[in-house]
Amino acid sequence: MAGTTNTNTEFEIRGFNHLALVCRDMAETVAWYDDVLGMKLVKTLELPGGRGQHFFLDMGNGVDGIAFFWFPGAPEGVRGESLQDRNGMTAIGTVNHIAFDVPADKMEEYAEKLKSKGVKVTQIINHSDSLEGGHQPNYDPATDEGDVFVRSMYFQDPNGTLLEFACWTRAFTDADVKHAPATAAGAPVNA
Repeated sequence: MAGTTNTNTEFEIRGFNHLALVCRDMAETVAWYDDVLGMKLVKTLELPGGRGQHFFLDMGNGVDGIAFFWFPGAPEGVRGESLQDRNGMTAIGTVNHIAFDVPADKMEEYAEKLKSKGVKVTQIINHSDSLEGGHQPNYDPATDEGDVFVRSMYFQDPNGTLLEFACWTRAFTDADVKHAPATAAGAPVNA
């Protein structure tokens, strides 16, 4: 879209926060994106209840990212089919959700704005390290001490594509990479 002068007057969307895809083998995927494209692993999560993994890679500018889910037992992708089940699982090789990067101070305003447009929106989720990526209900940036790493709200487009407004709340460090990626067989590779 280089050269256009369009301005979004509804929301201050600064670009993609991350694109979340589903992989067959997290170890192979992380290695490929690192070795081939030079993207570094910056955040790892084990999903509660053994539901899988969610890993984030930095595209190289410290802002834009690509993320992958690995779900044990995820079906292979079928051309022309991709909708999340109740646990958030989608087929291998499909888009899980698209996250737009928005300013942290606009989250509450944007949730209300979407609702006013008739869009069903989740609560704002404060993904925290202490809850393995789960929701921290009481978030105060002045006292959080870096536990919450991203704030998100989810909604769908008319086609059922899951969309997210997200804002990082802190920079990642080497300490954020604490899980070995799983293989297609479900076994973590020793880091």
